[in-house]
Amino acid sequence: MPQAIDFGFFAPAGAVRDPDALARAAENLLARGHRVVEDRGARERLQRFAGSDDARLEAIRRMAERDDVDVAVAIRGGYGLTRLVDRIDFAALARCGKRWMGHSDFTVFGLAALARAGIVTYAGPMAAYDFGARVPSEFTWEHCIGMLGAREYGVSLALDGPSGAVVEGTLWGGNLTIVAHLVGTPWLPAVEGGILFLEDTAEHPYRVERLLYQLHHAGVLGRQRAVLLGAFTDYELHAHDDGYDLAAVVAHARERFGVPVWTGLPFGHVRDKLTLPVGGRATLIARDGAAELVLRDHA
Repeated sequence: MPQAIDFGFFAPAGAVRDPDALARAAENLLARGHRVVEDRGARERLQRFAGSDDARLEAIRRMAERDDVDVAVAIRGGYGLTRLVDRIDFAALARCGKRWMGHSDFTVFGLAALARAGIVTYAGPMAAYDFGARVPSEFTWEHCIGMLGAREYGVSLALDGPSGAVVEGTLWGGNLTIVAHLVGTPWLPAVEGGILFLEDTAEHPYRVERLLYQLHHAGVLGRQRAVLLGAFTDYELHAHDDGYDLAAVVAHARERFGVPVWTGLPFGHVRDKLTLPVGGRATLIARDGAAELVLRDHA
């Protein structure tokens, strides 16, 4: 049986939409033998945010200072961390030794922590949407606990992309909109020779392509050894697209950007997702439509 983990739920960005999901999340984790604490501001609301900017900044500080939390899990994404990023004391977070986990808007936190203090965070499940689902994903759970509990973790994947390739580098990335948003700021890590993973939701394929061009023109894509594309969900195609879809975007990216691109990474705004160490080392071994991703140097 995996060793018990002390989880802490906190709200650095958007307000929780379904407060009952936090209770379900705690019940699900407790039933699996883990421990859970909930920050006192986790259920606050001010407009669309989980409290004021000052309150959410304090929630981060409280998580960092708690002795009864090993893994601090954001309750949800939404929007809000851009308002806080220049006020977060990342040096203090590096000293506290906590592990931090989330995705979506939490990409701001993870990339800034890596850029400013070399902190490895985890792009992975969140409290409300994932742990608090009425029927939690066993895939998500298995890979989250597997990743958190091992210094080296390997997973077999069905990826579409170049075959016969072995790529090694720093794994980093997250939500595509956020990664592009951070270009030109101190909060985007200057990763050379990395493996960049990207996902997004509610973005039409032409917007996905435009964001990729932002990374291309800024020189970000050209400095990577590989790009792994996860799930791109909840968008609508129109008659005017006339065959232009996400597959067309991927084909164009492979032709235009000069970096190997694989698709099919189980990550994003989806039920089944991996937990990925942002700033850890990764080796991708791709052969004939099958791939293995080995993750290490994250804890």
